[in-house]
Amino acid sequence: MFAKSALTYAPQPLPDRADYSDAETQIRAADYLAHMQRRHTVRDFTPQPIAREVIELCLKTAGTAPSGANHQPWHFVAIANPALKQQIRDEAEEEERRFYAGGAGDEWIKALEPIGTTADKPHLTTAPWLIVVFAQRWGEFDDGTRYKNYYVPESVNIATGFLLAALHNAGLCSLTHTPNPMKFLNAALGRPASEKPTMIIAVGHPSQAATVPGVAKLKKPLADISTVFE
Repeated sequence: MFAKSALTYAPQPLPDRADYSDAETQIRAADYLAHMQRRHTVRDFTPQPIAREVIELCLKTAGTAPSGANHQPWHFVAIANPALKQQIRDEAEEEERRFYAGGAGDEWIKALEPIGTTADKPHLTTAPWLIVVFAQRWGEFDDGTRYKNYYVPESVNIATGFLLAALHNAGLCSLTHTPNPMKFLNAALGRPASEKPTMIIAVGHPSQAATVPGVAKLKKPLADISTVFE
């Protein structure tokens, strides 16, 4: 992506500037909170198609996230192909069966009980799209030489958060899934050894029978998740 000759410091005037009053700022913050409070993780999707252009717009939003040294160490693979989704489901469920059969400790399994998860992952084939997130350990200059990426987990996590918010903003539901291990995704999707899969995101519309675990609505109060010094 990068040309060595282009890596120079060239400051530019801030191209976009918000100019809201204090009251407008508070209203916008409250409106966005209300919007995000309507985001729910679901496991029951309809097969209703979603246009590729919608998914690509959400991926572009993810690509605007800040990253260490602006290296943008992420790659998103969007999958609608039914055969490929079935392959991913088959391999993910194989890993999950090992997980629930003893690969995970008792404490971890106990923690998952209120969520209601099992080794069966029908959402991986029912949802019209899967998005697999890869973290790039290193990149390559235009001449083929490697460069190191910095703050890779932090950067990829921020971009993934942008993506989930963009999907919700488009009126879609999502489910994050992290089979362990996920190495099979490199081979299935033809991704290089420099990339590590971090997450599978199922994307679609919720079915009429969709539910959410009751505990998912229990959010820590502000006092528990933040500290303020004025």
